[in-house]
Amino acid sequence: MVPLGRLHLITDTRPGRDAVAITAAALAAGVPVVQVRVEDGTTDREAYEFATRIRQLCDQHGAMCLVNDRLHLALAVGAAGGHVGADDLPVAAARRVLGPAAIVGATCRDPDSARAAVAAGASYLGVGPAFSTRTKAGLPAAIGPDGVAAVAAAVPDTPVIAIGGVTPERVPALRAAGAHGVAVIGAVSEAADPAAAARALLAAVDGQA
Repeated sequence: MVPLGRLHLITDTRPGRDAVAITAAALAAGVPVVQVRVEDGTTDREAYEFATRIRQLCDQHGAMCLVNDRLHLALAVGAAGGHVGADDLPVAAARRVLGPAAIVGATCRDPDSARAAVAAGASYLGVGPAFSTRTKAGLPAAIGPDGVAAVAAAVPDTPVIAIGGVTPERVPALRAAGAHGVAVIGAVSEAADPAAAARALLAAVDGQA
């Protein structure tokens, strides 16, 4: 199992969000992993400048930086790796792009796709949506803790990161289902105090709440 933090913050670059400030606050609170995600329509130059800033913040706080979807950006900014979704490059291709030492995450929602992703070289799996969420459109139906448990049981040696509608109150059920950790967007970015929200999630995911 790769050494992977239990709380992943996915950057929220929707209009009206100060993604850099939110990420900085969460990192200061102790978030160990940040996944850089940019909105569709963002130019490569804009995305590169944003990812560079997030990578610098991660370095300052000793956190891991990953890049979603745009694997060339992961290479360009020296991120630890990347994450690919169902409509992105296949896992095997992502592994070839990023190299053997990189962290490669893959989105899955059922045992068969999970086993296939791991066989193709995935380091960890993003599994969900665990619960319904507003932060990304077009998602399939939520799979709940039972769905997360089915995936975790299928790949017992691979970290499963549950995503979708995660709150501190829902974390214990996801951890009990076998999730190594959770990934969040709105639970931090939409909070009045992102640092406090991050601390609450960290306490929950580490079993202290």
